[in-house]
Amino acid sequence: MIAYSAPKWLPGGHLQTIYPLFIKPGPLAYRRERWDTPDQDFIDLDWHETAGSASYGGNGPGEDLPGVPLAILFHGLEGSSNSHYARSLMQRLHALGWGGVVVHFRGCSGEPNRQPRAYHSGDSDEIDWILRRLKQEHPERPLYAIGVSLGGNALLKWLGEREFSATRLLSGAAAISAPIDVAACGHQLARGFNRLYTRHFLRTLKRSAAIMLQRHPGLFDERRMRVANNLHDFDDVVTAPLHGFIDADDYWRRASSRPWLAGIRVPTLLLNARNDPFLPERALPGADQVAAEVTLDFPYEGGHVGFVIGRPPGSLDWLPDRILRFFTEQE
Repeated sequence: MIAYSAPKWLPGGHLQTIYPLFIKPGPLAYRRERWDTPDQDFIDLDWHETAGSASYGGNGPGEDLPGVPLAILFHGLEGSSNSHYARSLMQRLHALGWGGVVVHFRGCSGEPNRQPRAYHSGDSDEIDWILRRLKQEHPERPLYAIGVSLGGNALLKWLGEREFSATRLLSGAAAISAPIDVAACGHQLARGFNRLYTRHFLRTLKRSAAIMLQRHPGLFDERRMRVANNLHDFDDVVTAPLHGFIDADDYWRRASSRPWLAGIRVPTLLLNARNDPFLPERALPGADQVAAEVTLDFPYEGGHVGFVIGRPPGSLDWLPDRILRFFTEQE
């Protein structure tokens, strides 16, 4: 394993978090597939497969590629298949000869979802039916799951809840910059410079919430939603009631994956930079707080899903290489 070392020209967690947005790879050729959900909603999956697969005119949609590993990416808050980490990972998968698919959480693929709900940090039931369907449709392929930020927390929670049953679906997993303590992350994002990230998230979250309110009048208090200036206030009026939580505090407590880390039985990489602006270092678990199947990698630098390497302008190769090196070790 090559340990992460940040370039001297990119100091600090904030620069290491923001700079990747400026060097992300160009657009990829995805094949989009829409699935109806069990509650009459939908999600969109963007496939970036190896040559000879459906994306490149080979097999038909849904047809299996026996033996070809498939990596499944669950994105972060307001992320998508166009996020810098998604593009860099999908490029690396293609070069390795693996298949890749980005699973969009509800409302994140460019089209509002139908039902009066969205997605959240602890949405492990959503993770469950998605992975089960992928395994059913690709029974002869080794499946690996990657969760980034919010998607990483939801994936970790699912892994811990399902314990040994998860091993029948996945050969390995990785969680990158996951807010394993949702409350610690939420409060951290309400402080100082971190409020810049919060404003960025709230801009799109409020836009989606307003569209949902037009479709479902009276669903929540529009005035409170619009004046929310931190994630706690937004989650209190929108996320929590939409998904069956009492309030934001109840949601943050019950959605956190940290209490479930000891139950994980799938070989899992937990990668967080200690200078991640989203999660204080004190919230990171020790080896005695996770299962033996969990590999902890907490470099001192890297930011939030950053991990830039090399001379200017730098590259984003280290993160996908770290993930895939861990996965190939499980084969």
